[in-house]
Amino acid sequence: MTVGFKVKYYWYQVGHGDFLHSFFSTVSYHLEEHGWGSKYPHLLNELYQGKLETKNIEAALEELKDIKERLKEYSPSQVIWDIEDSNKRPPWGDNISEDITDLSNYFVTSDGEDFISLLKSALEKGLKTKSEVLIDSI
Repeated sequence: MTVGFKVKYYWYQVGHGDFLHSFFSTVSYHLEEHGWGSKYPHLLNELYQGKLETKNIEAALEELKDIKERLKEYSPSQVIWDIEDSNKRPPWGDNISEDITDLSNYFVTSDGEDFISLLKSALEKGLKTKSEVLIDSI
């Protein structure tokens, strides 16, 4: 099952749900000292739960900007596939592209797009159209 972000009738394909969970797990594990959603509540508590309200999109964009900068400090080997089981590894193991230099560019969608850029585009579309951003599956 493929998951992605839905903004009105626009679709931003991410890929498998485990991949999406891995991004949020990695963010929380490395960047949130006080647990899931403590530093990035709009992305990890609202959006990850399925819906980001329009009124919180600007704050979520600021959170994403901070996440991208801070993930540059972590090597690809520090990815967290599942925060509930930090021993789990991605299905591809360490077999990744040479272009991946840190966790800020580790996450690439099933269509080959940078995940953070895709999420930013979805958030910006929500802001432009004054629409909530949803996580949905097809």
